[in-house]
Amino acid sequence: MTATTLPPQATFEVLLWPGGTPTRIPGARAERWFTSPPSAPFHYRQVRNVTEPTLTAFLPDAAQATGTAVVLCPGGAHQTLAVDHEGHDAARWLAERGVAAFVLKNRLMPTPDDDEAFEDHMRHLMDHADVLRPLVQAHLPYLIEDGQRALQLIREHAAEWNLSPDRTGMLGFSAGGHLATMVALQGDETARPDFLAPIYGSMWGTVTAPQHAPPLFIAYANDDPLGDFVIEANLTLYRAWRASGTAAELHAYTRGGHGFGMLRQGLPSDHWIERFYDWLRAEGLLSRP
Repeated sequence: MTATTLPPQATFEVLLWPGGTPTRIPGARAERWFTSPPSAPFHYRQVRNVTEPTLTAFLPDAAQATGTAVVLCPGGAHQTLAVDHEGHDAARWLAERGVAAFVLKNRLMPTPDDDEAFEDHMRHLMDHADVLRPLVQAHLPYLIEDGQRALQLIREHAAEWNLSPDRTGMLGFSAGGHLATMVALQGDETARPDFLAPIYGSMWGTVTAPQHAPPLFIAYANDDPLGDFVIEANLTLYRAWRASGTAAELHAYTRGGHGFGMLRQGLPSDHWIERFYDWLRAEGLLSRP
């Protein structure tokens, strides 16, 4: 499969910015697809150096469609995107159950072209949060731009794609959870998600729930190797939503590690997406009015 080939069961792919992105990332490099080495905690396909963001749509069969849509944001420390187990696999699962899923390939920070140099770069960032944080902060405007545009694009085409424009949410993994959460926290009020689901997300710092905050679903594992970088961040987010009186649900699994996405480990955390689907139903987000 090439990077330009639609993944199985995908309906179409569209550019977020057909006329070109409103701002260019300094030092941008050529997009590169690769597979993480066998020594990595999870061995999976990724893409890096994305400069032309896209949405890949997985639309449900019309007979099953609920009208609900979700933007899926894969993780990768804003350096890469784990587009399969944190994107396409989750999208297929949701579409088979009537939820339209759109995998966001957002703009990323420039990384070395050479694979070995890239692996060294990633190890350094993962070992030095003090280096990563300012880089993420500088990159945040691009993330919010792309996240908001993804929501706007789906709402603009709601009638064409058989969707309810007031039931378009965001679900993000790790750094993708950060992207989705920052769109809800700092994005334009007219372009926020209607529901929010960060899965082992992080990096949002001190949180005050915005006025008219969307319902919140959180999942992570207590053995996450990133520790409080993830765990305390999610508890902070949950407390902020709870203090605001907004619906919030938190699933803290005993085991699962970081980056589990749709990968199966024989653990209760394997079933987080089923709990997410149950939550959508309980919040009244799966049935047409």
